[in-house]
Amino acid sequence: MSLLSATTISTHHSSLSFAHTITARHRLKPPPSFISIANRRPFKVFCVDYPRPELDNTSNFLEAAYLSSTFTTASRPPNPLNIVIAGAGLAGLSTAKYLADAGHKPILLESRDVLGGKVAAWKDDDGDWYETGLHIFFGAYPNVQNLFGELGINDRLQWKEHSMIFAMPNKPGEFSRFDFPDVLPAPLNGIWAILRNNEMLTWPEKVKFAIGLLPAMLGGQPYVEAQDGLSVQDWMRKQGIPDRVTTEVFIAMSKALNFINPDELSMQCILIALNRFLQEKHGSKMAFLDGSPPERLCMPIVNHIESLGGQVRLNSRIQKIELNKDATVKNFLLSDGSIIKGDAYVFATPVDILKLLLPEEWKPVPYFKKLDKLVGVPVINVHIWFDRKLKNTYDHLLFSRSPLLSVYADMSVTCKEYYDPNRSMLELVFAPAEEWIARSDSDIIDATMSELSRLFPDEIAADQSKAKILKYHVVKTPRSVYKTVPDCEPCRPLQRSPIEGFYLAGDYTKQKYLASMEGAVLSGKFCARAIVQDYELLAAREKVAAEASLV
Repeated sequence: MSLLSATTISTHHSSLSFAHTITARHRLKPPPSFISIANRRPFKVFCVDYPRPELDNTSNFLEAAYLSSTFTTASRPPNPLNIVIAGAGLAGLSTAKYLADAGHKPILLESRDVLGGKVAAWKDDDGDWYETGLHIFFGAYPNVQNLFGELGINDRLQWKEHSMIFAMPNKPGEFSRFDFPDVLPAPLNGIWAILRNNEMLTWPEKVKFAIGLLPAMLGGQPYVEAQDGLSVQDWMRKQGIPDRVTTEVFIAMSKALNFINPDELSMQCILIALNRFLQEKHGSKMAFLDGSPPERLCMPIVNHIESLGGQVRLNSRIQKIELNKDATVKNFLLSDGSIIKGDAYVFATPVDILKLLLPEEWKPVPYFKKLDKLVGVPVINVHIWFDRKLKNTYDHLLFSRSPLLSVYADMSVTCKEYYDPNRSMLELVFAPAEEWIARSDSDIIDATMSELSRLFPDEIAADQSKAKILKYHVVKTPRSVYKTVPDCEPCRPLQRSPIEGFYLAGDYTKQKYLASMEGAVLSGKFCARAIVQDYELLAAREKVAAEASLV
């Protein structure tokens, strides 16, 4: 279990390694004042947040808001259910939050001493945060955006200008932008952004790409789902789109979406993103959280759950799912020997953890058997603190278009809590990571610096003869989000399992946003909805079990 589920965290301060403690709760220091800075070079860095976009009247936001309202307006259960939930990532937190909203009593168990799952973060001995991943909140995340509003924390999202910015490998140190004008509605703002960019694609390539996309735009969701059997590369070639379009745009996009290359990624994943970005005016607009996810997002959810009578327990690792004679869940056995019982049970862990703990009696069941194809993808998150402020960057997410790196950001500029006027901290996603996950941290840092020397030719050299590394953290996740390869869609399970009283939540379960924070939150809402719908059945089961115990 630990080999698949653990996140490996390495920390280095100059040339010395030092011990650190990972905790779930930290005293939050007041962030330094967030001021604008600029330099005289062609690329200027401005710490300026943009207003929250008008999302609340979009159809997807209203649909998500309605789903949220069904929990708060549901009839209060005469006998609230105790629901035991494994995993305090966004899926588990979402499940618990909405069950609590519906009047039930969730008991959320997290194996580690930190909240967040794939959005976990830790504080080092210097008081600096480092994270499991570089997390971006899109306008096209309606359930996530509703969640922020329901918790009263919309102000914790730092919205950036509506642009997508790509590094230019053939022009080291230069960037190419897709700027979405605010005056145009969707999809015209996206079309304008593409047409105005003449550095990455030629006009003939744009025309062929547009013609190739027509079936997706006209066919809607049914067409998108039907493309699950094709990789991005295969679909592009089938549509007559030049390979250079894949190379220039979709290698970077594939790695950003699922940490793999276009020859592996299912085209369904790309089309879902494109549909959201092209059909929603603010769909591709990005925001950074203003601090660490455990404190700034997860703790407000925990506080909400606990205020409604729910529980959240850290350091509660499940060792075994113990069964009744009829193969339903009897209880969860924890690694410390304690037993946790409930009226219903939810597994909101990554799919790899579920498969490791799946009871032998359940493995032949087709619902669970199909999970064999769903496997987490490895990813590495790298944080490097430099001895100076880097100038060749933006207050935004940047697509590196590097063979080894996916996206990156200077977090000392983009995030209020991480702000530093004198030194840059680059957070970078190292992907694909399959061949690197077992390599040493020093190898990974050396490779990263080599790539950064191309992105910052005037400021960074691979041998550190320019900017010096003060310290770094390497966070390895051997099994992250599920690998969205072709033909995975039929294997994704519904949240209600065929085992009475047992449910699943997680971005790998059936919902339209695939492997993402939005997918995790939506899966939790679907899971909670299934349990609320099954209330009479679950309450009757508990009554029968209670009567049987008296006999």
